[in-house]
Amino acid sequence: MSGHSGNLTTKQQAALAEFQENIRDVQPEHDEEDCLRWLRARCFDVKKAEQMFRASLQWRKTFGADQLLETYTAPEVLKKYWPGGMHGFDKRGCPIWIDTPGYTDVKGLMYSCKKQELLKYKVSHCEEIQKTFREQRLKLGHRVDGLIIIFDLDKYGMKHLWKPVIDIYMSILSIFESNYPETLYRCYVINAPRIFPVAYNIIKPVLSEDTKNKVHVLGSHWKERILQDIDADQLPPHWGGTCNLHGNDPYCQPIVNIGGTVPPEYLALKKEFSTSDFNRIQISRGSSQQIEALVSIPGSIIRWQFLSDGADIGFGVFRRTLDSKQKANEMECCVPSDRVNSHMVPEDGSFTAEVPGTYVLRFDNTYSWVTSKSVKYEVEVLPPGDISILHTSPSFAVKSE
Repeated sequence: MSGHSGNLTTKQQAALAEFQENIRDVQPEHDEEDCLRWLRARCFDVKKAEQMFRASLQWRKTFGADQLLETYTAPEVLKKYWPGGMHGFDKRGCPIWIDTPGYTDVKGLMYSCKKQELLKYKVSHCEEIQKTFREQRLKLGHRVDGLIIIFDLDKYGMKHLWKPVIDIYMSILSIFESNYPETLYRCYVINAPRIFPVAYNIIKPVLSEDTKNKVHVLGSHWKERILQDIDADQLPPHWGGTCNLHGNDPYCQPIVNIGGTVPPEYLALKKEFSTSDFNRIQISRGSSQQIEALVSIPGSIIRWQFLSDGADIGFGVFRRTLDSKQKANEMECCVPSDRVNSHMVPEDGSFTAEVPGTYVLRFDNTYSWVTSKSVKYEVEVLPPGDISILHTSPSFAVKSE
């Protein structure tokens, strides 16, 4: 296959050598096929591939992706009610991921989890897939780095096109495309409803041409087509297989989670969140607000909680590099700004400030030219070594940008 090890044109071989040399400062040891993934993702444009690779390294550091499998514990509601799972391997040894988004209680999940938790959960799946690739290489003695996805759209309907859910899926796909290039080998879409073209057109802008070419929408004989590439004993009975390792469950749960309705107890999070002692700010349309937190002791922890009314809000944490007022792009970024669904689920988080100074918690509404936002918030500066005690004088002030 062109663009892979052993099948490179003269120009592609030269691009590979240049790319390997350019990234030597951050990755002295190179896996040739791994380097080729980044080059193929950018059509062997060395400059663009290098930019993509370096941006991904920074993202992994900021997101904590390298430690996720060892340190991350997913919320119970996601483990129980977010559908999908990895089950079996195709005839080439590629792992199979089966997804059933039509069975998702989209509003239940959105009202039970913060956006960052949802993203972290899906990134943990991406990391688990990469780990499986490595295990398969050792087991089979040849490289395995392609994923098979069976995307079962049974019961998928208009409720799944709810904008907050689409935003989450767009974020997930963007992370996947930017940081796990050339991971997908083939995606089978089955039981596609009439609204599938609408949903697909929404997400197409974040998909590379190569990814789009790997999506196969199958008709009523989809079982026969899938079994051409996957042995029956590798699939749950519901998808045409004969696997019986999980009793009589046709879906092979819990390996493949089907989802379901989120119980009311998971939806109580927002109601139990007390804001009686919180401050309130109004953020005009097209504007932002900065909350300054003064850190005098290295290693202090800045902790925040907030809730927005009616719509999402952008949030990020920065450190001033000058004594005078600065805009976000002029400060040191500590927590990258991102839109959060704090109107659905209260947002909370923390940052360890290793360097004393003035830190800025920035609420961003610059993207909204129609709606102003009201935010209730609490900011605490905690001394190092004791995250349960409030700072005796947590100095913070609200300023417009």
